[in-house]
Amino acid sequence: MINLSVRAMSAMLESKQISVQELCGVYSDRTQAFNADTNALITIHAELNAAELLQAQALLKQGGHPLAGIPLVHKDLFCTHGVKTTCGSNMLAEFVPPYNATVVQKLSDQGMVSIGKANMDEFAMGSSNEHSAFGLVSNPWDLSRVPGGSSGGSAAAVAARMVPIATGTDTGGSIRQPAAFCGITGIKPSYGRVSRYGMVAFASSLDQGGVMAPSADDCGLVLSAMSGHDPLDSTSAQQPQFDWQKPKTPDSKGLKVGVVSAWIEDLQDEGIKQRTLEAIAQLQANGAELVEIDLPHADLAISAYYVLAPAECSSNLSRFDGVRFGHQTEHVTDLESLYRQSRSEGFGQEVQKRIMIGAWALSSGYYDAYYLKAQKVRRLISDDFKQAFSQVDVIACPVSPEVAFKHGDKSEGVSMYQADKFTIPASLAGLPCLSMPIGFTQGLPVGLQLIGNYFAEQSILSLADQYQQQTNFHLQFPEAFA
Repeated sequence: MINLSVRAMSAMLESKQISVQELCGVYSDRTQAFNADTNALITIHAELNAAELLQAQALLKQGGHPLAGIPLVHKDLFCTHGVKTTCGSNMLAEFVPPYNATVVQKLSDQGMVSIGKANMDEFAMGSSNEHSAFGLVSNPWDLSRVPGGSSGGSAAAVAARMVPIATGTDTGGSIRQPAAFCGITGIKPSYGRVSRYGMVAFASSLDQGGVMAPSADDCGLVLSAMSGHDPLDSTSAQQPQFDWQKPKTPDSKGLKVGVVSAWIEDLQDEGIKQRTLEAIAQLQANGAELVEIDLPHADLAISAYYVLAPAECSSNLSRFDGVRFGHQTEHVTDLESLYRQSRSEGFGQEVQKRIMIGAWALSSGYYDAYYLKAQKVRRLISDDFKQAFSQVDVIACPVSPEVAFKHGDKSEGVSMYQADKFTIPASLAGLPCLSMPIGFTQGLPVGLQLIGNYFAEQSILSLADQYQQQTNFHLQFPEAFA
Protein backbone atom coordinates (compact mmCIF):
# COMPACT_ATOMS: atom_id res chain seq x y z
CA MET A 1 0.00 0.00 0.00
CA ILE A 2 2.67 2.53 1.00
CA ASN A 3 4.50 2.31 -2.32
CA LEU A 4 1.48 2.74 -4.57
CA SER A 5 1.14 5.81 -6.76
CA VAL A 6 -1.68 8.30 -6.23
CA ARG A 7 -3.34 6.93 -9.39
CA ALA A 8 -3.17 3.37 -8.04
CA MET A 9 -4.58 4.38 -4.65
CA SER A 10 -7.34 6.33 -6.38
CA ALA A 11 -8.24 3.31 -8.51
CA MET A 12 -8.46 1.12 -5.40
CA LEU A 13 -10.71 3.66 -3.69
CA GLU A 14 -13.01 3.96 -6.72
CA SER A 15 -13.27 0.17 -7.10
CA LYS A 16 -13.95 -0.10 -3.35
CA GLN A 17 -10.98 -2.42 -2.80
CA ILE A 18 -10.21 -0.15 0.13
CA SER A 19 -12.17 2.56 1.93
CA VAL A 20 -11.10 6.13 2.59
CA GLN A 21 -10.97 5.39 6.31
CA GLU A 22 -8.74 2.35 5.74
CA LEU A 23 -6.32 4.15 3.43
CA CYS A 24 -6.01 7.21 5.62
CA GLY A 25 -5.80 4.95 8.65
CA VAL A 26 -2.73 3.20 7.23
CA TYR A 27 -0.88 6.49 6.94
CA SER A 28 -2.24 7.86 10.20
CA ASP A 29 -0.86 4.80 11.97
CA ARG A 30 2.52 5.32 10.29
CA THR A 31 2.74 8.92 11.44
CA GLN A 32 2.02 7.79 14.99
CA ALA A 33 4.63 5.03 14.74
CA PHE A 34 7.49 6.89 13.05
CA ASN A 35 7.23 10.53 14.04
CA ALA A 36 9.30 9.93 17.18
CA ASP A 37 12.20 8.84 14.92
CA THR A 38 12.07 11.72 12.44
CA ASN A 39 10.16 14.54 14.22
CA ALA A 40 8.79 15.27 10.74
CA LEU A 41 5.41 16.50 12.00
CA ILE A 42 4.65 19.23 14.53
CA THR A 43 0.94 18.42 14.67
CA ILE A 44 -0.61 14.98 14.16
CA HIS A 45 -4.38 14.76 14.00
CA ALA A 46 -5.24 12.14 16.61
CA GLU A 47 -8.56 11.60 14.88
CA LEU A 48 -9.16 12.04 11.16
CA ASN A 49 -11.48 14.90 10.23
CA ALA A 50 -14.93 13.36 9.87
CA ALA A 51 -16.12 16.11 7.51
CA GLU A 52 -13.14 15.56 5.19
CA LEU A 53 -13.74 11.80 5.16
CA LEU A 54 -17.42 12.26 4.29
CA GLN A 55 -16.56 14.77 1.56
CA ALA A 56 -14.01 12.36 0.07
CA GLN A 57 -16.58 9.55 0.04
CA ALA A 58 -19.14 11.81 -1.66
CA LEU A 59 -16.65 12.86 -4.35
CA LEU A 60 -15.66 9.23 -4.98
CA LYS A 61 -19.31 8.39 -5.63
CA GLN A 62 -19.48 11.20 -8.20
CA GLY A 63 -16.33 9.92 -9.95
CA GLY A 64 -13.64 11.92 -11.74
CA HIS A 65 -11.83 13.09 -8.60
CA PRO A 66 -8.39 11.43 -8.62
CA LEU A 67 -7.33 13.01 -5.32
CA ALA A 68 -10.45 12.16 -3.29
CA GLY A 69 -9.50 10.22 -0.19
CA ILE A 70 -5.74 10.68 -0.62
CA PRO A 71 -4.03 11.69 2.67
CA LEU A 72 -1.47 14.49 2.96
CA VAL A 73 0.27 16.81 5.38
CA HIS A 74 0.71 20.56 4.98
CA LYS A 75 3.89 22.43 5.72
CA ASP A 76 3.21 24.32 8.93
CA LEU A 77 3.13 27.76 7.34
CA PHE A 78 -0.09 27.14 5.40
CA CYS A 79 -2.98 28.46 7.47
CA THR A 80 -5.39 25.71 8.46
CA HIS A 81 -8.78 26.61 9.92
CA GLY A 82 -8.99 25.53 13.54
CA VAL A 83 -5.56 23.84 13.51
CA LYS A 84 -2.35 25.37 14.84
CA THR A 85 -0.07 27.01 12.27
CA THR A 86 3.26 27.64 13.99
CA CYS A 87 5.79 28.28 11.18
CA GLY A 88 8.17 26.31 13.40
CA SER A 89 8.42 29.35 15.70
CA ASN A 90 7.67 30.27 19.29
CA MET A 91 6.32 33.50 17.85
CA LEU A 92 3.28 31.60 16.51
CA ALA A 93 3.32 28.60 18.84
CA GLU A 94 -0.34 29.07 19.81
CA PHE A 95 -1.69 30.60 16.58
CA VAL A 96 -4.90 28.95 15.35
CA PRO A 97 -6.02 30.52 12.04
CA PRO A 98 -9.68 31.39 11.49
CA TYR A 99 -9.44 30.46 7.78
CA ASN A 100 -7.74 28.11 5.32
CA ALA A 101 -4.95 29.09 2.96
CA THR A 102 -6.09 28.88 -0.67
CA VAL A 103 -3.80 25.87 -1.24
CA VAL A 104 -5.31 24.07 1.76
CA GLN A 105 -8.85 24.89 0.67
CA LYS A 106 -8.34 23.81 -2.93
CA LEU A 107 -6.91 20.44 -1.96
CA SER A 108 -9.64 19.95 0.63
CA ASP A 109 -12.24 20.73 -2.04
CA GLN A 110 -10.74 17.90 -4.13
CA GLY A 111 -11.32 15.48 -1.26
CA MET A 112 -7.78 15.19 0.12
CA VAL A 113 -7.59 14.36 3.83
CA SER A 114 -5.11 16.20 6.06
CA ILE A 115 -3.44 14.07 8.74
CA GLY A 116 -1.06 16.67 10.19
CA LYS A 117 1.24 19.67 9.86
CA ALA A 118 4.90 19.24 8.86
CA ASN A 119 7.91 20.57 10.76
CA MET A 120 10.07 23.22 9.10
CA ASP A 121 12.89 25.68 9.60
CA GLU A 122 11.50 28.65 11.51
CA PHE A 123 9.61 30.96 9.12
CA ALA A 124 11.16 28.90 6.28
CA MET A 125 14.65 30.26 6.99
CA GLY A 126 17.17 27.47 6.73
CA SER A 127 18.48 24.59 4.64
CA SER A 128 18.65 21.83 7.25
CA ASN A 129 15.46 21.89 9.36
CA GLU A 130 17.61 22.40 12.44
CA HIS A 131 16.11 25.86 13.00
CA SER A 132 12.72 24.90 14.43
CA ALA A 133 11.34 25.78 17.83
CA PHE A 134 9.85 22.27 17.86
CA GLY A 135 13.10 20.38 17.43
CA LEU A 136 15.25 19.34 14.49
CA VAL A 137 14.06 16.87 11.86
CA SER A 138 16.05 13.74 10.96
CA ASN A 139 16.57 12.26 7.52
CA PRO A 140 14.88 8.83 7.23
CA TRP A 141 17.86 7.49 5.25
CA ASP A 142 20.20 8.27 8.16
CA LEU A 143 18.75 9.69 11.35
CA SER A 144 22.07 11.36 12.21
CA ARG A 145 21.72 13.57 9.13
CA VAL A 146 19.53 16.50 8.14
CA PRO A 147 16.60 16.16 5.72
CA GLY A 148 17.32 19.56 4.12
CA GLY A 149 15.19 22.63 4.56
CA SER A 150 13.15 24.54 4.97
CA SER A 151 10.53 21.95 3.94
CA GLY A 152 12.45 19.20 5.73
CA GLY A 153 9.47 17.86 7.66
CA SER A 154 7.45 17.50 4.46
CA ALA A 155 10.34 15.72 2.70
CA ALA A 156 11.06 13.38 5.62
CA ALA A 157 7.38 12.47 5.99
CA VAL A 158 7.12 11.50 2.31
CA ALA A 159 10.49 9.70 2.28
CA ALA A 160 9.46 7.57 5.28
CA ARG A 161 6.09 6.96 3.59
CA MET A 162 4.30 8.51 6.54
CA VAL A 163 2.23 10.24 3.86
CA PRO A 164 2.08 9.95 0.05
CA ILE A 165 1.83 13.73 -0.46
CA ALA A 166 3.06 16.83 1.35
CA THR A 167 2.84 20.50 0.52
CA GLY A 168 5.96 22.62 0.79
CA THR A 169 7.22 26.07 -0.04
CA ASP A 170 10.33 27.12 -1.91
CA THR A 171 12.02 30.52 -1.60
CA GLY A 172 15.60 29.68 -2.58
CA GLY A 173 15.49 25.88 -2.82
CA SER A 174 13.35 24.82 0.13
CA ILE A 175 11.45 22.16 -1.82
CA ARG A 176 14.17 20.99 -4.19
CA GLN A 177 17.07 20.58 -1.75
CA PRO A 178 15.15 18.52 0.86
CA ALA A 179 13.60 16.47 -1.96
CA ALA A 180 17.12 15.67 -3.17
CA PHE A 181 18.40 14.89 0.34
CA CYS A 182 15.44 12.57 1.04
CA GLY A 183 15.20 10.81 -2.33
CA ILE A 184 11.77 12.05 -3.42
CA THR A 185 10.35 14.32 -6.12
CA GLY A 186 9.52 17.95 -5.35
CA ILE A 187 8.36 20.78 -7.61
CA LYS A 188 8.47 24.54 -7.18
CA PRO A 189 6.10 25.97 -9.80
CA SER A 190 6.50 29.32 -11.56
CA TYR A 191 6.13 32.34 -9.29
CA GLY A 192 2.43 33.22 -9.31
CA ARG A 193 1.23 29.78 -10.43
CA VAL A 194 0.04 28.86 -6.90
CA SER A 195 -1.73 31.29 -4.58
CA ARG A 196 0.22 32.67 -1.63
CA TYR A 197 -2.97 33.66 0.24
CA GLY A 198 -2.82 32.18 3.71
CA MET A 199 0.84 31.19 3.32
CA VAL A 200 2.84 32.99 6.02
CA ALA A 201 5.39 35.11 4.17
CA PHE A 202 9.18 34.98 4.33
CA ALA A 203 10.22 36.81 1.12
CA SER A 204 7.15 37.82 -0.85
CA SER A 205 8.77 38.14 -4.28
CA LEU A 206 10.29 34.66 -4.00
CA ASP A 207 8.00 32.42 -1.90
CA GLN A 208 6.04 29.84 -3.85
CA GLY A 209 3.99 26.86 -2.73
CA GLY A 210 4.62 23.45 -4.25
CA VAL A 211 4.31 19.69 -3.88
CA MET A 212 6.49 16.86 -2.58
CA ALA A 213 5.75 13.22 -3.43
CA PRO A 214 7.54 10.05 -4.53
CA SER A 215 6.97 10.64 -8.27
CA ALA A 216 6.56 13.38 -10.85
CA ASP A 217 3.13 12.02 -11.77
CA ASP A 218 1.96 12.35 -8.17
CA CYS A 219 3.30 15.91 -8.05
CA GLY A 220 1.58 16.78 -11.34
CA LEU A 221 -1.81 15.58 -10.16
CA VAL A 222 -1.64 17.62 -6.94
CA LEU A 223 -0.19 20.71 -8.61
CA SER A 224 -3.11 20.67 -11.06
CA ALA A 225 -5.53 20.87 -8.14
CA MET A 226 -3.74 23.60 -6.18
CA SER A 227 -2.86 25.97 -9.04
CA GLY A 228 -4.83 28.74 -10.72
CA HIS A 229 -5.45 32.46 -10.38
CA ASP A 230 -6.63 33.67 -6.97
CA PRO A 231 -8.16 37.15 -6.63
CA LEU A 232 -7.20 37.08 -2.93
CA ASP A 233 -3.49 37.13 -3.85
CA SER A 234 -2.19 40.20 -5.67
CA THR A 235 0.87 38.24 -6.86
CA SER A 236 -1.23 35.44 -8.36
CA ALA A 237 -0.64 35.17 -12.11
CA GLN A 238 -3.46 35.56 -14.61
CA GLN A 239 -2.97 32.01 -15.80
CA PRO A 240 -5.47 29.17 -16.23
CA GLN A 241 -5.31 26.26 -13.82
CA PHE A 242 -2.45 23.91 -14.66
CA ASP A 243 -3.65 20.68 -16.28
CA TRP A 244 -1.08 17.90 -15.91
CA GLN A 245 -0.93 15.45 -18.82
CA LYS A 246 1.09 12.34 -18.08
CA PRO A 247 3.26 11.20 -21.04
CA LYS A 248 2.21 7.87 -22.49
CA THR A 249 5.77 6.78 -23.32
CA PRO A 250 9.31 7.57 -22.10
CA ASP A 251 10.20 8.98 -25.54
CA SER A 252 11.64 12.53 -25.21
CA LYS A 253 12.54 12.86 -28.89
CA GLY A 254 12.61 16.47 -30.07
CA LEU A 255 13.16 17.94 -26.61
CA LYS A 256 16.25 20.10 -26.18
CA VAL A 257 17.84 19.83 -22.74
CA GLY A 258 20.34 22.49 -21.70
CA VAL A 259 23.39 21.43 -19.69
CA VAL A 260 25.62 23.82 -17.73
CA SER A 261 28.86 21.81 -17.88
CA ALA A 262 30.68 24.20 -15.55
CA TRP A 263 28.22 23.42 -12.75
CA ILE A 264 28.80 19.68 -13.11
CA GLU A 265 32.57 20.03 -13.40
CA ASP A 266 32.61 22.14 -10.22
CA LEU A 267 31.08 19.31 -8.17
CA GLN A 268 33.61 18.16 -5.57
CA ASP A 269 31.65 15.03 -4.68
CA GLU A 270 32.55 12.44 -7.31
CA GLY A 271 29.51 10.33 -6.46
CA ILE A 272 27.10 13.21 -7.12
CA LYS A 273 28.97 14.09 -10.31
CA GLN A 274 28.71 10.51 -11.58
CA ARG A 275 24.99 10.16 -10.75
CA THR A 276 24.31 13.53 -12.46
CA LEU A 277 26.15 12.50 -15.63
CA GLU A 278 24.36 9.13 -15.66
CA ALA A 279 20.95 10.78 -15.30
CA ILE A 280 21.65 13.25 -18.11
CA ALA A 281 22.85 10.34 -20.27
CA GLN A 282 19.52 8.59 -19.55
CA LEU A 283 17.63 11.69 -20.71
CA GLN A 284 19.65 11.56 -23.92
CA ALA A 285 18.98 7.84 -24.30
CA ASN A 286 15.26 8.62 -24.00
CA GLY A 287 15.60 10.84 -27.08
CA ALA A 288 16.40 14.29 -25.68
CA GLU A 289 19.00 16.43 -27.45
CA LEU A 290 21.67 17.86 -25.15
CA VAL A 291 22.71 21.47 -25.71
CA GLU A 292 25.54 23.25 -23.88
CA ILE A 293 24.38 26.54 -22.36
CA ASP A 294 25.90 29.25 -20.19
CA LEU A 295 24.46 31.19 -17.25
CA PRO A 296 27.21 33.80 -16.83
CA HIS A 297 25.77 35.67 -13.85
CA ALA A 298 24.60 32.65 -11.82
CA ASP A 299 27.65 32.84 -9.55
CA LEU A 300 26.26 36.13 -8.20
CA ALA A 301 22.93 34.58 -7.21
CA ILE A 302 23.78 33.71 -3.59
CA SER A 303 25.09 37.21 -2.88
CA ALA A 304 21.98 38.82 -4.39
CA TYR A 305 19.59 36.41 -2.68
CA TYR A 306 21.02 36.97 0.79
CA VAL A 307 20.43 40.69 0.41
CA LEU A 308 16.96 40.51 -1.14
CA ALA A 309 15.42 37.69 0.93
CA PRO A 310 16.46 39.09 4.35
CA ALA A 311 15.29 42.56 3.27
CA GLU A 312 11.82 41.21 2.49
CA CYS A 313 11.90 39.07 5.64
CA SER A 314 12.62 42.09 7.84
CA SER A 315 9.59 43.84 6.35
CA ASN A 316 7.23 40.86 6.52
CA LEU A 317 8.11 39.91 10.08
CA SER A 318 7.86 43.45 11.45
CA ARG A 319 4.16 42.82 12.17
CA PHE A 320 5.08 40.31 14.90
CA ASP A 321 5.66 42.89 17.62
CA GLY A 322 3.75 41.45 20.58
CA VAL A 323 1.01 44.04 20.25
CA ARG A 324 -1.40 42.62 17.72
CA PHE A 325 0.40 39.64 16.17
CA GLY A 326 2.56 36.92 17.61
CA HIS A 327 3.97 36.07 21.01
CA GLN A 328 3.64 38.70 23.75
CA THR A 329 6.17 38.75 26.59
CA GLU A 330 5.10 38.76 30.21
CA HIS A 331 8.03 41.02 31.15
CA VAL A 332 6.77 44.47 30.18
CA THR A 333 7.93 47.77 31.66
CA ASP A 334 7.32 50.06 28.69
CA LEU A 335 6.56 49.92 24.96
CA GLU A 336 10.19 49.40 23.95
CA SER A 337 10.59 46.47 26.34
CA LEU A 338 7.37 44.96 24.91
CA TYR A 339 8.83 45.01 21.41
CA ARG A 340 12.32 43.94 22.43
CA GLN A 341 11.33 41.07 24.74
CA SER A 342 8.47 39.75 22.61
CA ARG A 343 10.66 39.52 19.50
CA SER A 344 13.69 38.16 21.38
CA GLU A 345 11.59 35.42 22.97
CA GLY A 346 9.52 34.69 19.87
CA PHE A 347 12.17 34.55 17.14
CA GLY A 348 15.07 32.10 17.03
CA GLN A 349 18.68 33.02 16.30
CA GLU A 350 18.61 32.42 12.54
CA VAL A 351 15.46 34.50 12.06
CA GLN A 352 16.84 37.32 14.20
CA LYS A 353 20.04 37.32 12.16
CA ARG A 354 18.20 37.60 8.86
CA ILE A 355 15.89 40.34 10.16
CA MET A 356 18.90 42.41 11.20
CA ILE A 357 20.72 41.83 7.90
CA GLY A 358 17.59 42.81 5.97
CA ALA A 359 16.93 45.93 8.04
CA TRP A 360 20.55 46.98 7.54
CA ALA A 361 20.42 46.43 3.75
CA LEU A 362 17.30 48.62 3.53
CA SER A 363 18.62 51.36 5.78
CA SER A 364 19.55 54.84 4.64
CA GLY A 365 23.00 54.89 3.10
CA TYR A 366 23.06 51.17 2.26
CA TYR A 367 19.91 50.77 0.14
CA ASP A 368 21.61 51.80 -3.13
CA ALA A 369 24.83 49.97 -2.37
CA TYR A 370 23.20 46.63 -1.57
CA TYR A 371 19.46 46.24 -2.13
CA LEU A 372 19.29 48.16 -5.41
CA LYS A 373 22.41 46.47 -6.73
CA ALA A 374 21.02 43.04 -5.79
CA GLN A 375 17.85 43.79 -7.76
CA LYS A 376 19.96 44.64 -10.80
CA VAL A 377 21.84 41.37 -10.45
CA ARG A 378 18.50 39.57 -10.23
CA ARG A 379 17.53 41.06 -13.60
CA LEU A 380 20.83 39.95 -15.15
CA ILE A 381 20.24 36.38 -13.94
CA SER A 382 16.68 36.43 -15.29
CA ASP A 383 17.98 37.65 -18.66
CA ASP A 384 20.52 34.81 -18.71
CA PHE A 385 17.70 32.30 -18.37
CA LYS A 386 15.68 34.02 -21.12
CA GLN A 387 18.68 33.69 -23.41
CA ALA A 388 19.10 30.03 -22.47
CA PHE A 389 15.44 29.22 -23.12
CA SER A 390 15.71 30.68 -26.61
CA GLN A 391 17.91 27.63 -27.30
CA VAL A 392 16.48 24.85 -25.10
CA ASP A 393 13.22 23.58 -23.60
CA VAL A 394 14.51 22.40 -20.21
CA ILE A 395 17.73 22.83 -18.24
CA ALA A 396 19.18 19.83 -16.34
CA CYS A 397 21.66 20.51 -13.54
CA PRO A 398 22.60 19.49 -9.99
CA VAL A 399 20.37 20.32 -7.02
CA SER A 400 23.01 20.35 -4.30
CA PRO A 401 26.80 20.09 -4.29
CA GLU A 402 26.58 17.59 -1.41
CA VAL A 403 24.46 14.83 0.04
CA ALA A 404 22.62 15.23 3.35
CA PHE A 405 25.13 16.37 5.97
CA LYS A 406 25.21 15.43 9.64
CA HIS A 407 23.35 17.40 12.27
CA GLY A 408 25.50 20.28 13.53
CA ASP A 409 28.05 20.15 10.69
CA LYS A 410 27.04 23.58 9.37
CA SER A 411 25.99 25.36 12.53
CA GLU A 412 28.63 28.08 12.16
CA GLY A 413 29.41 30.56 9.38
CA VAL A 414 27.77 30.74 5.97
CA SER A 415 28.71 27.33 4.54
CA MET A 416 25.04 26.31 4.59
CA TYR A 417 24.18 29.33 2.43
CA GLN A 418 26.81 28.30 -0.15
CA ALA A 419 25.07 24.95 -0.60
CA ASP A 420 22.13 26.74 -2.32
CA LYS A 421 24.20 27.85 -5.31
CA PHE A 422 22.37 25.62 -7.82
CA THR A 423 18.82 26.29 -6.60
CA ILE A 424 18.82 30.06 -6.00
CA PRO A 425 19.32 31.26 -9.62
CA ALA A 426 16.00 29.81 -10.84
CA SER A 427 14.25 31.17 -7.74
CA LEU A 428 15.46 34.70 -8.47
CA ALA A 429 14.09 34.34 -12.00
CA GLY A 430 10.73 32.95 -10.78
CA LEU A 431 11.04 29.82 -12.95
CA PRO A 432 9.45 26.41 -12.40
CA CYS A 433 11.91 23.75 -11.30
CA LEU A 434 11.93 20.34 -9.67
CA SER A 435 14.20 17.79 -8.07
CA MET A 436 13.93 14.10 -8.88
CA PRO A 437 15.87 11.17 -7.37
CA ILE A 438 18.62 9.76 -9.62
CA GLY A 439 20.43 7.27 -7.40
CA PHE A 440 22.68 7.09 -4.38
CA THR A 441 26.20 7.82 -3.23
CA GLN A 442 27.55 6.90 0.21
CA GLY A 443 24.18 5.23 0.73
CA LEU A 444 22.39 8.60 0.52
CA PRO A 445 20.02 9.95 -2.19
CA VAL A 446 21.10 12.28 -5.00
CA GLY A 447 18.74 14.55 -6.95
CA LEU A 448 18.77 16.11 -10.41
CA GLN A 449 17.24 19.55 -10.96
CA LEU A 450 15.08 20.28 -14.02
CA ILE A 451 14.36 23.96 -14.75
CA GLY A 452 11.67 25.06 -17.20
CA ASN A 453 10.61 28.29 -18.86
CA TYR A 454 7.90 30.44 -17.29
CA PHE A 455 4.68 28.46 -16.71
CA ALA A 456 6.19 25.41 -18.47
CA GLU A 457 5.59 23.01 -15.58
CA GLN A 458 4.34 20.43 -18.09
CA SER A 459 7.76 20.21 -19.74
CA ILE A 460 9.76 19.53 -16.57
CA LEU A 461 7.19 17.17 -15.08
CA SER A 462 6.97 15.27 -18.38
CA LEU A 463 10.73 14.89 -18.62
CA ALA A 464 10.91 13.72 -15.00
CA ASP A 465 8.04 11.28 -15.54
CA GLN A 466 9.68 9.87 -18.67
CA TYR A 467 12.88 9.35 -16.69
CA GLN A 468 10.92 7.64 -13.92
CA GLN A 469 9.26 5.33 -16.44
CA GLN A 470 12.76 4.01 -17.17
CA THR A 471 14.14 3.95 -13.61
CA ASN A 472 12.96 2.99 -10.13
CA PHE A 473 14.87 5.38 -7.84
CA HIS A 474 11.63 7.16 -6.96
CA LEU A 475 10.16 3.88 -5.67
CA GLN A 476 12.94 3.27 -3.15
CA PHE A 477 12.56 4.28 0.49
CA PRO A 478 14.50 3.52 3.69
CA GLU A 479 14.28 -0.10 4.86
CA ALA A 480 13.91 1.04 8.47
CA PHE A 481 10.49 2.47 7.57
CA ALA A 482 9.20 -0.51 5.59
